[in-house]
Amino acid sequence: MQIGVETSKAVDQRRVFVVDEDEITRAALQFMLHDEIETHELADIEEAYEKGVDWLKPDVILLGVSFIKSRGVELLREISDRFAGVRVLVVCDPADEKLAVEGMKAGAHGALVKPLKIEAVREKVDTVLGRGGAKPLVQLSLL
Repeated sequence: MQIGVETSKAVDQRRVFVVDEDEITRAALQFMLHDEIETHELADIEEAYEKGVDWLKPDVILLGVSFIKSRGVELLREISDRFAGVRVLVVCDPADEKLAVEGMKAGAHGALVKPLKIEAVREKVDTVLGRGGAKPLVQLSLL
């Protein structure tokens, strides 16, 4: 059993694609989320498009800001066209917050600003998925 994981979230049938050029960021986000939601790491947006057809489409995409830097905010419209109803959170460093705000104006549903903390990441993903409810109680006992 995972500590701090709400059972109803762990059996939720929705999925998250973590699309970031930075392997460490992808791995960290996947680690933070995998106990509560099906989470997949992908190195580029084309891979996400391909996997979204082969698998079921994502409900949330955590998109590295580097893709917005290289392809512009139009990428957010393209993602929305490919995956109707998908929610996008832009993952960025504090220095790129202005670009993340531009992304939100173009259709992103929020931003995750580094340093990434497990509680904040889970809460933000829950919010964009509309998964509310009380935070799980953590009880540890020593035998």
